[in-house]
Amino acid sequence: MTETVPVVTGGVDTHKDFHVAAALDQLGRVLGSRQFPTSLAGYRALLTWLRHFGQVTAVGVEGTGAWGAGLARFLAAQEVEVVEVNRPNRQARRRRGKSDPADAEAAARAVLAGDAQGTPKAATGTVEAIRLLRVARRSAMKARTQAANQIHSVIDTAPEQLRAGLIGLKEHERIAKAARLRVTDTSAPLGAAKFTLVSLAKRWVALTEEIAMLDVRLAELVQSAAPSLIAIQGVGVETGGTLLAAAGDNPDRLHSERSYAALCGSSPVDASSGRRQDRHRLNRGGDRQANCALYLIVLNRLAWDQRTKDYMARRTAEGKTKKEVIRCLKRYVAREVYNAIIRDLARTTEPPAAIDDARKAA
Repeated sequence: MTETVPVVTGGVDTHKDFHVAAALDQLGRVLGSRQFPTSLAGYRALLTWLRHFGQVTAVGVEGTGAWGAGLARFLAAQEVEVVEVNRPNRQARRRRGKSDPADAEAAARAVLAGDAQGTPKAATGTVEAIRLLRVARRSAMKARTQAANQIHSVIDTAPEQLRAGLIGLKEHERIAKAARLRVTDTSAPLGAAKFTLVSLAKRWVALTEEIAMLDVRLAELVQSAAPSLIAIQGVGVETGGTLLAAAGDNPDRLHSERSYAALCGSSPVDASSGRRQDRHRLNRGGDRQANCALYLIVLNRLAWDQRTKDYMARRTAEGKTKKEVIRCLKRYVAREVYNAIIRDLARTTEPPAAIDDARKAA
């Protein structure tokens, strides 16, 4: 008789400083659990530990977009199937309690039972670079808005001799004038107000320059990575970068354009029950930033595209509200965007350098 190789399914509960792994056999029996550090040596030791039980078919990892990102990239570079696992069910956690080995075991059982089937983002190509630059841009935009609001508030409550010279100006003129104020004595309210305005105005100017620099880099990356996407009417650098970041470097993990529409929160959700059939409701899940990008594209087309205007007129004549028609249009745009992203990212067939480096390090 030929000797059969045991089949092993792994599960990992991820943390910032360490990961806890559990191994199950094909019948769901626990083979063991162990803790590993979050380093390249720890990732290598985790995979070696799983393989000493048998052939590793798949590993379920929690938080593949956060603390588990490094482990997911390492396992993918070693040609191990990585499955994205959601956090354990809260009702089951209340009954059984919570521990790191229990969470790792639950992740492995979700993969073994087929409840977890999601493929994580590769995060090894240009789309990941776009996502990271968008993180910096979003925080800079938020900080600049906060600085502008604080400037307005300080001016509104400043001494009259300072307030009178700034209150009637436009925003850019007001901030430029505030940055040139001379500060002599900060112990008096007038001097303290001037010092505060100078500090806030210089911060606003620095953030504006930072945003402009990020916009240039983002435009270069988005246009080179997804020219077909940018060519779609209504899609710009900002909306295109948002939709690319939602898809990831491996959009084929979504299986179909329906999956991408669900990811963007633009797919209708079945809400039929009892005597009321064929009813659907709004999908309030998914990536809300991607959903907002689809909404902006639809608004742009309603303003400039005659076909979209005709569609709106026809569907409203059928009794649908404007919001309902916009939801339909978002679904159509999601299909068009997905097909463009697939065409664009399929052009890059060479393995990313990050994957090659991980393979060499292993």
